[in-house]
Amino acid sequence: MNKTPHIEVDKEGVIAETILLPGDPLRAKFIAETYLENPVRFNAVRNAFGYTGTYKGKNVSVMGTGMGMPSIGIYSFELIHTYGVKNLIRVGSCGAFQEHLNLYDILIGMAASTNSNFASQYGLPGSFAPTASWTLLKKAVDVAEEKGYPVYVGNILSSDIFYDDNPDVWKKWANMGVLGVEMEAAALYMNAARAGVNALCILTVSDSLVTHELTTSEERQTAFTKMMEIALELA
Repeated sequence: MNKTPHIEVDKEGVIAETILLPGDPLRAKFIAETYLENPVRFNAVRNAFGYTGTYKGKNVSVMGTGMGMPSIGIYSFELIHTYGVKNLIRVGSCGAFQEHLNLYDILIGMAASTNSNFASQYGLPGSFAPTASWTLLKKAVDVAEEKGYPVYVGNILSSDIFYDDNPDVWKKWANMGVLGVEMEAAALYMNAARAGVNALCILTVSDSLVTHELTTSEERQTAFTKMMEIALELA
């Protein structure tokens, strides 16, 4: 049996080289059941549901990663180093920092600023800038244009803190042009960079720190379909 402390797979080759990584395991289940042909669940450890099927004839997997950089750091490391995954695409939700962004807008993280200490493990003599893989980024933008889906490409913030003691600290990031905030991409980008594989983060705006608009948990689980469709085309 091929397994790690957090992923159990009962046979070789059941995880595809391209995987979509939503934070919510129920979003992984929704993607598998809605878009994949003949999906087979390969993981249920800690309810981090993972599935593999085909999309337009190509093998693709999808798996929930939970919330935060420690969680996606664990899952992406195991997927890369034990299961040979080459393309890791986070499909998540984010809070908008900019006034021109609306609910359901799609953001693509060209880079991921962070307040995390995740990069300290590498002992670098300076600050590392976590960036997306150009190959996946360009293809995602091309796919979005073909489908007629407007996207915003730029810097996002991967934060370790959801409830910040300073509720206005986000404005400092907004002043630097950061589009919005999520909690995972920087760790994913760093794990991928260190391993020499590809990673990308595609996000849907679920709330706005500017207008205080919100989506529901059900909408976050099942209604963010445009970003899912873009990501699936990258397989």
